[in-house]
Amino acid sequence: MPARSNAEIDSLTEASAKARHAALSAEIAEADRLYHGEDAPEITDADYDALRRELEEIEARFPDLAGTGEVSASVGAKPSSRFEKVRHAVPMLSLGNAFADEEVEDFVARVRRFLNQPDGEPLAFTAEPKIDGLSLSLRYERGRLVTAATRGDGEVGENVTANARTVDDIPETLSGKGWPDVLEVRGEVYLSHADFAGINARQEADGKPAFANPRNAAAGSLRQKDAAITASRPLHFFAYAWGEVSEPVAPTQFATLEKFRDWGLSVNPLTVRCTSAADLIAHYEKIGRQRADLGYDIDGVVYKVDDLALQKRLGFVSRSPRWALAHKFAAQEAFTTLEGIDIQVGRTGSLNPLARLKPVTVGGVVVSNATLHNEGYVQGVGGDGEPIREGRDIRIGDTVIVVRAGDVIPKVMDVVLDKRPAAAKPFVFPDHCPACGSRAVREINPRTKKLDAIRRCTGGLICPAQGVERLKHFVSRNGFDLEGFGQTYIEVLFEAGLVKQPADLFRLQFEPLKAAIVARREELSAQRRAEGETAPKKPTKKKGEDEDKAITNLLASLDARRTIPLNRLLFALGIRHIGESTAKALAKRFPDMPALQAALAAAAEAQAGPDWLELSAIPRIGPGTRDKLFAEAEPLPGEALKGLSTGARLRARLTSAQGEALLTHYETTDAADAALERAMTQVPGDAYHLLADDGEIGPVATDSLIQFFAEPHNAGAVAALLSQVTTEPMAAAATVTAFAGKTVVFTGTLEKMTRSEAKATAERLGAKVSGSVSAKTDLVVAGPGAGSKLKDAEKHGVKVISEEDWLAMLAEA
Repeated sequence: MPARSNAEIDSLTEASAKARHAALSAEIAEADRLYHGEDAPEITDADYDALRRELEEIEARFPDLAGTGEVSASVGAKPSSRFEKVRHAVPMLSLGNAFADEEVEDFVARVRRFLNQPDGEPLAFTAEPKIDGLSLSLRYERGRLVTAATRGDGEVGENVTANARTVDDIPETLSGKGWPDVLEVRGEVYLSHADFAGINARQEADGKPAFANPRNAAAGSLRQKDAAITASRPLHFFAYAWGEVSEPVAPTQFATLEKFRDWGLSVNPLTVRCTSAADLIAHYEKIGRQRADLGYDIDGVVYKVDDLALQKRLGFVSRSPRWALAHKFAAQEAFTTLEGIDIQVGRTGSLNPLARLKPVTVGGVVVSNATLHNEGYVQGVGGDGEPIREGRDIRIGDTVIVVRAGDVIPKVMDVVLDKRPAAAKPFVFPDHCPACGSRAVREINPRTKKLDAIRRCTGGLICPAQGVERLKHFVSRNGFDLEGFGQTYIEVLFEAGLVKQPADLFRLQFEPLKAAIVARREELSAQRRAEGETAPKKPTKKKGEDEDKAITNLLASLDARRTIPLNRLLFALGIRHIGESTAKALAKRFPDMPALQAALAAAAEAQAGPDWLELSAIPRIGPGTRDKLFAEAEPLPGEALKGLSTGARLRARLTSAQGEALLTHYETTDAADAALERAMTQVPGDAYHLLADDGEIGPVATDSLIQFFAEPHNAGAVAALLSQVTTEPMAAAATVTAFAGKTVVFTGTLEKMTRSEAKATAERLGAKVSGSVSAKTDLVVAGPGAGSKLKDAEKHGVKVISEEDWLAMLAEA
């Protein structure tokens, strides 16, 4: 999803802003999960930053949207279930970004304005390289390392202490003297270019896939369950910040880093103090010139107000400190030949084109593969048919411009048309999934009502490319909540061929399950021996008994879930656009899966046709005009229109501007009239409206459900699952509380609980949570930053209370 311009944001209505905000939140959340949780990003840093900026600008224009998505103030991604959790005593936040010198000057000016400091008054900053690695927090107590944790979601990280102890730059005990009893040192774990090349050479020699870049390799190395693997990889660490400290270390940022160096921690030698925006920019340019020769990846320079007392005064805004800024480097370019296009299937079923390139050096790194984003990008057009690169498509044999933006994923930026071979033909995107053979379709984007730029596999539950991730979702806490079946077990069972779809979990038997686990353990032992590690002792009888007991417990957890509420089963299936709220809405309306499937079959028969949908994408017409056009049974009868075709009489209902847009789209009046006549027979029927017009389900979820069950593989997988489990009605909401039957609206920022928690609590007590205020609203809970919803509450005479009042009412309930 490309980010929108400021002009496009300014033109948003409240409804379209809400839809865009939701779409951005979903894409950013997925990018966070892939980058921080899976170490496998699919978009560049620059594209991610653009999406984040657009989200923040929308929230600035529509304050009620701030805080409605957890992404707004989120940092990183939820910690993996493979590791123990560590709650950070002081949250690990992110930084605001700048891409132009003017933004750096604005940053310095904003700091001065906030502090009420005139331009002539001294104000010092530190400037240091922004390392492209994995953030890590080291907790020292009385000088000894006790815990190491990844950033995670900023509040809770992963415990990687055993792995961190193997990194040479991380001292087990602080040297020197004067360190506080409690000191949380924060910094970045990274790999040098030379070490990265060596690791990839070993990976390829062992027949294993190479890492995409040093950042992914460093993150994957630190987040190993086996510390011996981490120890075999030469990781490095730079310290640059701190969290909890039992007493102040020094009065300034720079002096604190000097202390770190005295205590045996590595601090980047390119860190300097500056006293003006010009000094900061000069240091940025100096580091940029040295970048290719540093021997490790950086993607910018970080500026921080040096005086810690001033940092405290400046404080924070959303997910970032006011006193710091990351000045990102511009993308680096090179020219090369596109030798092929491969199609990879993503975790959500997206068909992702990958460019195979004639190897070229970009910013000191040899690049042989690059992203092509999606089908629309390859074709050179967006979902609305508008060109995204001046009408240029991308063809095998083309000379292309390759960009490394953010040092994460190289991408093909453009085509050199005057070097295109005469025999080069447009690339034909597959309409079936290369992994499972299921249909691959481009959906109508629920936000724009236009064809999506991404083609997705409809195989769902049976697609091997999506299989592991869908199974992990299936067993997750909010799905079937299968105790003991974490990510590692799911991966083992999938690779062993024991579990390919959800029903297979409930067919597991003791001996095959044990054999798969033992085989994986032996494979890991062989791998350790190959890397020169001493072979572990043979399992003792006691350990074997414990293993048998663990497998027995796994099977027992499956039996405990053979009866499950319908809403949990629907959510666990991982159907696109079916979240927990929609699953609950469906479970309230249908007693079981057969009833829901019957309703969906009827809705599919009554679904709109392609010509009816196409009208909504025409400028000046859209869905509103289209619906009004066909609202009456007869198309504009009248003496003046006698003898005209039905299509011509329909066209006569349009304004002159709408009629011109229609003719521009279809080119001739005959084609336009014929399309209108076809569309008239393709209006969605009552069975479709029954679901699509339900405010808690809607057309997007309805279309997604129809598409999911239309794929025979999915229907078969669900039938197989229902042969193993039984659904029961969703637990009814409380009906005897003060909230039963009430409609509640939350607005502004909630400080004591998340918006999701507040909504879940209200629903559990029998209330309905709405996103807008109307005469039917019973209660508005308003936190700081509440906006237009307060005015709506006043207009309709709705009671407004604070979050504290809300919590008091909950206590009584």
